[in-house]
Amino acid sequence: MPSAVVTGIGVRTPGGNGLEEFWHTLTSGRTVTRPISFFDAGEFRSRAAGECDFDAEAEGLTRREVRRMDRATQFAVACARDAIADSGLDLDRLDPHRTGVSLGTALGSINSLEREYVVLSDGGRERVVDPAYASPHLYDYLTPSTAAVEVAWTVRAEGPVSLVTDGCTAGLDAVGQALRIIRDGAADVVVAGATEAAVTPIVVACFDAIRATSTQGRCRPFDRARDGIVLAEGAAVLVIESDEHARRRGARVYAELSGFATRFNAFHMTGLTPEGPELAEAVRAALADARADVDDIDYVNAHGTGTAQNDRHETAAIKASLLDRARRIPVSSIKSMIGHSLGAVGSIELAACALVLDRGVVPPTANLHDPDPDCDLDYVPLTAREHRVGTLVSVGSGFGGFQSAAVLRRPS
Repeated sequence: MPSAVVTGIGVRTPGGNGLEEFWHTLTSGRTVTRPISFFDAGEFRSRAAGECDFDAEAEGLTRREVRRMDRATQFAVACARDAIADSGLDLDRLDPHRTGVSLGTALGSINSLEREYVVLSDGGRERVVDPAYASPHLYDYLTPSTAAVEVAWTVRAEGPVSLVTDGCTAGLDAVGQALRIIRDGAADVVVAGATEAAVTPIVVACFDAIRATSTQGRCRPFDRARDGIVLAEGAAVLVIESDEHARRRGARVYAELSGFATRFNAFHMTGLTPEGPELAEAVRAALADARADVDDIDYVNAHGTGTAQNDRHETAAIKASLLDRARRIPVSSIKSMIGHSLGAVGSIELAACALVLDRGVVPPTANLHDPDPDCDLDYVPLTAREHRVGTLVSVGSGFGGFQSAAVLRRPS
């Protein structure tokens, strides 16, 4: 069975337009979420978000491309270009039929859909919208797979191309899908990741309605004073290759993508059980898939959203799956710095994990000043830590009951 490796990374996140800016933000322990500037959020319960300082034309997108693509798609294309460049792949020498794409998103082109509805309904005043004012690209905005199509065009992929849209685990699950494609022998290279641009009035209103977002403007995972997530936008794209393909061309390898598993709890649309049995089972299954032992794990990238429910659920799941090892290894959440970019964040976290393996530093959990006594693991508070990591687990949970885990190793 072919193994898969990460050979290229492209990221666009709050505080991180590119790999080095992203890594500097994480290792500095600096929270880069800020008051929302995209629209007047004065009447909303939550008024902060993780916004990307992104200039599409400066990124090399033409004005036609900018008009055609939603902001989330623009992120994905920019990241794909960076990831290919970082990998050293020559698109002219790649077999397009052996090149695939696996992209994830939770809300697709919600930015453009909301904007178009406001125009078509004359600011919500007209119950029946007027199609005469519709953008010719409205159908593209409606169809989430458009982002995967644009990435496939960008990297000239004519092999397996797919879109995963299962909420906040989409970024993890899209990379898990890439692993399956490589193992099945259906492609030599899969450009995989996820994207989201959901800092919009309707999305903020939806999260306000369920009181899931922070009114403090800071994500504080595992802290007694936490009060919810901070919405964000962003994207990450990884080049996943078969180990044989990467070795044949002498590629630089960040990490081996060793195992993946996903489970479903069928419990509640937004709720989580405090014991976390399904997430624990996803971790155990991912370890089995990677042929890794509990004692091999040196770090856990936590979902770490900054809600009491998630923090306790996740802490219990880590203890149940990693047993005594859970208390002897660092666990941290980068959402404390860059916010929660919904479907994109799983891939962003995997990009961070690849850098952890490559550079021997674990990012901190920012804003953790007063630990919740029910959350009693080593959450690397406030300050990054030098720590040589051989094997790690990255976990995620999504509304509806999705629970996923991926195992990465330092390349041999």
